[in-house]
Amino acid sequence: MLNWLDSLDDNLINGSQTSGAATNSHWRSLSLYLLYRITLSLTLMFFFYSGSGPTFLGSAVPELFAITGTLYSALAFISVLFFLWRSPNPEQQTYLALFVDICVILLLTHASGGIQTGMGMLIAVSIIAGALIIDGRAALLFAALAALAVITDQIYISLSKTFISPRFVQAGFLGAVFFATALLTLVLSGRVRASEKLAQDRANELNHLAKINAYVIQHMRTGVLVIDTSGTIIMMNDPAWHLLGMPTTTSGNQLVKASPELAHMLRKHHSGSKRRYYNFRSQRQGPELRAHFNPLGGEEKGDMLIFLEDTSQITREAQQMKLASLGRLTASIAHEIRNPLGAISHASQLFDESPNMNPADQRLTEIIKTNTARVNQVIENVLQLSRRDPGSPEKIQLKSWLKKVRNDLIKHQGFKRSEVLLQIEPEDTAVTADPEQLRQIVTNLCNNARAHGPKDNLSVQIIGGILQEFDHPVVDVIDNGPGIAPKVAKQIFEPFFTTRNTGTGLGLYIAKELSETNRIRLEYIPGPTGGSCFRLHFDHWQSGSRSA
Repeated sequence: MLNWLDSLDDNLINGSQTSGAATNSHWRSLSLYLLYRITLSLTLMFFFYSGSGPTFLGSAVPELFAITGTLYSALAFISVLFFLWRSPNPEQQTYLALFVDICVILLLTHASGGIQTGMGMLIAVSIIAGALIIDGRAALLFAALAALAVITDQIYISLSKTFISPRFVQAGFLGAVFFATALLTLVLSGRVRASEKLAQDRANELNHLAKINAYVIQHMRTGVLVIDTSGTIIMMNDPAWHLLGMPTTTSGNQLVKASPELAHMLRKHHSGSKRRYYNFRSQRQGPELRAHFNPLGGEEKGDMLIFLEDTSQITREAQQMKLASLGRLTASIAHEIRNPLGAISHASQLFDESPNMNPADQRLTEIIKTNTARVNQVIENVLQLSRRDPGSPEKIQLKSWLKKVRNDLIKHQGFKRSEVLLQIEPEDTAVTADPEQLRQIVTNLCNNARAHGPKDNLSVQIIGGILQEFDHPVVDVIDNGPGIAPKVAKQIFEPFFTTRNTGTGLGLYIAKELSETNRIRLEYIPGPTGGSCFRLHFDHWQSGSRSA
């Protein structure tokens, strides 16, 4: 019993705390209450005037029943106008409606012959409806007013000496019913409100978690897509949008429209492949991507979660590990090879200074000096590669900067002015890179062109700008040499690979490594009529954002 009373007290307090807020739930409850009042008033009037209802309706005082019923119908319709205006608040409208209902139903009950007709129970229905909207204390107050009104009506009947007999005991029971229904409704409504509040709190928490989840996914460096069984994109974050080339179609569209290559990989995975990731290019000139497929719900052919990674990041991480190992190796090279190499070179110079050298010995000393210089160049290149720092990227105006590089090639690298041609369109094209490292990349490519080009009629063209087929700056280094065989072209960027006896095999490798450090993509393009083209893609320069 004490637990029940404590529960009732808590419900009353909770109801009191939430009574000030005109929630949607209160407005919905009030709309149903007003609909009930209109239905009740019209039904009573229909039964009374048609004579098809219970015979006791208005049997004692017909005039009072007719006037009160008509007025009740009018007030019921007027209350709808206040509801539509949303003024006053739902609690205040309920107070007024409850007060009217108690007075009107008591008058109709009196006009129909008293509470023995059972019409007094209609007051209990109004109290129940009101208790669902207003707070606990007010609901109990109206229950008390209804009980007092019923007892007052019985006192009036006993004093007026009418043919209606007073029913004090029945009035007492009816008053008790009013209190019981009000208390029971408050307990139940309190629990309903607590459940609604709990559900709303859970919904708010889920909404908050969903926002956090969306924020985290959108700010991940890894691209994330969710694809349903029909191949429709359910969700795509910004990194995935960028990696796929910023397609115009995003969530809610077919994956094949956003990336036909990725859609092909997904179909291949659904066909029974056991692989969990695939490498592909979403665009012909785009970066190589790696797609990881993870089925949702454990069903291979159900919704699919796809992670996209730019393999250049993996390559850079592997490169850092490689450089760390290379740094340790170069220390050994400097100690174990360079000192003996210096001794060999010094000895060859001493032989060369001998006055009794015959032509055969002179030829041998030249071979020694040539090969020691070649080995020393290899050591210098490896040491330079191991000491390479990330650089300091800055904005570079291509045309003016490449003019300086061309002059440097002519003054310090032995190129003739007619051998190096420069063309930049548009002239204001700018890129972002470390100037010294980019200078070494271009210099290595030009030296490679000279090493493999014709000796008498060498032509090295440096063409840059934004071409029609690209939306980012590029720089081409084109020569008029014999070109590179397709089988050999696959190996040209590998360290120590060379087709010349005097080559070190590190020039193109260093150019490739420096390009990756500056987020520049270097590729080889065979010339249609001979010659070679090495293209630098500055496709990291642009920054876009997906429209919502």
